[in-house]
Amino acid sequence: MKAILVTGASSGIGYGVVKEFAACGYQVFGSVRKEDDARRLTNEIGSSFTPLLFDVTDSKALQNAARQVTSLVKHSGLAGIVNNAGIATSGPLAYQPIDEIRWQFEVNVIAPIAVIQAFLPLLKARQSPTSRPGRIINISSVGGKIAAPFIGAYAGSKHALEGISHSLRRELQLHNTDVIVVAPGAVNTPIWDKESAQDLSQYAATEYAKPLQAFQRYITGLGKAGYSPEHVGRFVRKVFELQKPKARYAVVSNPIPNWVLPLALPDRWLDKIIGRNFELLPKQ
Repeated sequence: MKAILVTGASSGIGYGVVKEFAACGYQVFGSVRKEDDARRLTNEIGSSFTPLLFDVTDSKALQNAARQVTSLVKHSGLAGIVNNAGIATSGPLAYQPIDEIRWQFEVNVIAPIAVIQAFLPLLKARQSPTSRPGRIINISSVGGKIAAPFIGAYAGSKHALEGISHSLRRELQLHNTDVIVVAPGAVNTPIWDKESAQDLSQYAATEYAKPLQAFQRYITGLGKAGYSPEHVGRFVRKVFELQKPKARYAVVSNPIPNWVLPLALPDRWLDKIIGRNFELLPKQ
């Protein structure tokens, strides 16, 4: 049985990925931060799921988890890593606390590198004539290419993750280990319901009060209309199993208005469209 590691397994995209791989015959190791989540997922998924209790920003716990997985898979190694754990913060960059921005990058950029460093030996362990080398899938976002207002720290972290992924893929050619970016658009997950993403009251007295209200309405509606985590989980598994995958995939509903056109338009045109939609342009 092939084994795979998924970070951020308790909810959202990670939960969808874990369920999909477990249902398709993989032994799934999933990182969770709470014992209640570990028990819940174990009861729901069964013996195909092994919880790993660690926070991706906790170096000591991460190393302990790597040793735990090594002792269980032994020389079989890991078939892959899905770096999914992440957070979303929001707010105008002119006012967003620097510590909050720093934490955004710690979780979404530094932690995935730490996870890869800790578990990469288990991907290399699969190097043999009879097994395909391990693969790494880094979960990015539409924000990794299109930076909307008020999620600058989040978009910046995803841009960084994508750049890192491309460098790493080229470096790991030495070990015949692939790195693939999967970038979902709107997904109906709890990430935007969390306090770090939705509590914008600290900016109520700034000039961004009205634009932020428009942003909240937009992002909430977008999330509710997005793909389910299960849909994204199926997509990730199919990409993972492709013989010759592309380096990057976007998973976007209504791709023409939400993906193709924004990328095709000149930046200044897109600025004006966004400015009008979020009341960011001065009134004429």
